[in-house]
Amino acid sequence: MALKSFIEVDHDSHFPIQNLPYGIFKPQPSSSPRPGVAIGDFVLDLSEIASAALFDGPLLKNSVVFHQPNLNKFISLGRPVWKEARATIQKLLSATEPTLRDNAALRQKALLPVSSVELLLPVVVGDYTDFFSSLHHTKNCGLIFRGPQTPVLENWYHLPIAYHGRASSIVISGTDIIRPRGQAHPSGGSPPYFGPSLKLDFELEMATVVGPGNELGKPVDINNAEDHIFGLVLLNDWSARDIQAWEYIPLGPFLGKNFGTTISPWIVTLEALEPFACEAPKQDPPPLPYLTEKESKNYDISLEVHIKPAEHENSSVVTRSSLKHLYWTLTQQLAHHTINGCNLRPGDLLGTGTISGPEPEARGCLLELTWNGQNSLSLNGLDRKFLEDGDEVTLTGYCKGNGYTIGFGSCSGKIVPPAP
Repeated sequence: MALKSFIEVDHDSHFPIQNLPYGIFKPQPSSSPRPGVAIGDFVLDLSEIASAALFDGPLLKNSVVFHQPNLNKFISLGRPVWKEARATIQKLLSATEPTLRDNAALRQKALLPVSSVELLLPVVVGDYTDFFSSLHHTKNCGLIFRGPQTPVLENWYHLPIAYHGRASSIVISGTDIIRPRGQAHPSGGSPPYFGPSLKLDFELEMATVVGPGNELGKPVDINNAEDHIFGLVLLNDWSARDIQAWEYIPLGPFLGKNFGTTISPWIVTLEALEPFACEAPKQDPPPLPYLTEKESKNYDISLEVHIKPAEHENSSVVTRSSLKHLYWTLTQQLAHHTINGCNLRPGDLLGTGTISGPEPEARGCLLELTWNGQNSLSLNGLDRKFLEDGDEVTLTGYCKGNGYTIGFGSCSGKIVPPAP
């Protein structure tokens, strides 16, 4: 018999009792931030559950981790603690457990409509790395910029390529994105263009949220890497393609990327995603031993991108892709990040890079969808090559099966013009 909650959860909800993603929220503008778990259309206030002494297992009894303004302390404690917390929360929310169900006073304090709270960044992000892990995205970019002779460079097949991003400009879903200014390629003999980006783009990504870190100088073994991953969020790594194209040689992305990165508010745990694990694509040539996994897996997470132009009621779906298409797995990304001795810390984000699939409709950014502006998309009758001011971009992700949906909610942002 399927596990059910005493809370009414719509069949298509992203947040059934099988999910239980973690986030940080404020019940009132003047409230202190505190951890919560999404269940249906409600947030379970974990600080109230902890104050009621209901985390009574051996690892969490009398712990203060759910009285923190972020999840960093909790996720640093590792998988045994995460499993104990999940088991406790799942039991408290189940239809057959009276402890919370029949305690009206506690329910009133601990279960709040998500529409009435403010969702915040779930972790303090110390460092942010963005990978380049989709073969289809890599090929398309290579075809656009280098042509058919060498669309994928040799090193790409041997290691997960990445660059170090900017943690300070990571924002929560719903935050406006200010169109960046910068330099772009000069035309003819004129000086470089300077002004607002004319090629503003989204990137459909997900990100690993690092749990326990590793000591400086001590790499994480590939077959232990999963124990360092707390869960996943949706991520939009906004990109100014014209700024990026002018600046990226020889050191890679800088101002074309670091003006804004949006993440979804709920971290979905690997435990919740495990029923949707799938075999990762075959890697040819085989990776080096430090990247060779006993079990190489991805997760079959359906991903969509919607764009809603200014003053339009309806959005258009422009991309349908899946995390299952990643060539380099999440655990390979993490193990490679540490192979030189680099120390990861709780709350670090590892972006996957743009997640594109083999079909044209599975291309994960406008650079690919419009072939760098050579073609146009139609959004409710409006042509788009790149994002215009007022465009609202929303990423969604979910897994369906076993009679329920495991979802990530949404990750959205609207483009606004820079100040004069």
